[in-house]
Formats: sequence, C-alpha cells, structure tokens
Amino acid sequence: MTQLKELLVSELQDLLHAENQIVGALPKMVEAAHCDKLKGAFEKHLTQTEGQVERLKMALELLGEPADSKPCKGMQGILEEGEETIEEGAEQDELAADLALIAAAQKVEHYEISGYGTARCLAKQISEPKVARLLSYTLGEEEAADFLLSEIGKPLLQQATSVEVGNGTKTPWGEPGNVNASSDATDDHEAGVPQRARAAVVGESSVKAKKHRA
Repeated sequence: MTQLKELLVSELQDLLHAENQIVGALPKMVEAAHCDKLKGAFEKHLTQTEGQVERLKMALELLGEPADSKPCKGMQGILEEGEETIEEGAEQDELAADLALIAAAQKVEHYEISGYGTARCLAKQISEPKVARLLSYTLGEEEAADFLLSEIGKPLLQQATSVEVGNGTKTPWGEPGNVNASSDATDDHEAGVPQRARAAVVGESSVKAKKHRA
C-alpha cells in the first residue's frame, strides 16, 4: 500500500468513528432544541449521518480495507463541548439556547467538511474515482447542513437582538432590532459557501438564499 493510500485509509477510519459518535449525539440535540425548524434539521441530519456511515464503509471496501474505525479524538472533544452546551442551555432562555446549539452543531459540520475535503482530494490523487464520488456526495450534504443551520439561525438572532434592545440590555446600532453588523459578517461568510450547498438547501428545504454582491 502506498503512503498516500495509507493516509486516505487513516482519514476514512477517523471519519467513520467521528460519524458514529455523531449518530449518538444528534438525538440529544433534537431533544434539546426548542425551534421546530432546528429540531427538524437535526432529525434530517441524523438520517443523513447514518447514510454517511454506510458510505464510508463502502469507500473502505473499495480500497480493499476492512470497515474498521480508529478513535477520533477531535470529534470527541467537539461533542463533549456540545454536551456542555446542552447542559448550560437548560438555564438559558430558548433563543439563546438554540443559538448556542447551532454554534455547537456548526463546529461539528466544519470538522467534517475539512475531513471529507481532504479525503476526497487524496482519493483523486491516487486515482480512486469511485471513492472520490462517494466522498463528494457526503461533502455536499455537510456543506448544505452547515448552510441550513446558518439560515435557521438568522431569524433567531434577530429575535434575540430585538429582545435585548427592548429590555435595555443592548444598545442598537441604528434602529431597534437592527442587526446589520452581525448580518454583514454572516453575508461575508456566506459569500464563500459553495454553490452546490446553496442548491441542495434550496432544492430540499425550499430555503431561498438572497444573492449578495461580490
């Protein structure tokens, strides 16, 4: 086995363990979420993640390797922080608790996006197009999930800001409830979201993303 193939197998085994951990964590996030859309997003991603586990096993089989996993300490740490977020959310108002859940979930997505992007690149380099195709499909799901979480978070953030402005705990930058400062930062981030992630969300969830100026 070449060193690049060994590296790819190692990355896939790491991702397999990460995904299995996520399968165990998502039901807790569904239960902790208050917003119906957020609950629905977590439930949908649980189903997707179960499919991603099977895809990783297929990829390893295509490489002639057993579908074994190796401990993924990175995901373990992220999910432990997520557990803390759920516990802290019990003492927060619903908007703040849901926004914290979204932040925790996006940390998971960003880890996965990085991992699948690297693995797909390696698969292409060693001429394993079938493996690369499987990884591309999962990468698209993760990017779409991340984008959807951002869309769900927008109105929650606006509501939370309006509440803080209304009770005097926050000074608005402009009119009450105006969240232009945070919206601009979000828009800058979304400008880099791959088009396929936007298309997946629009097609599956009817979320209509606004076009931003370059």
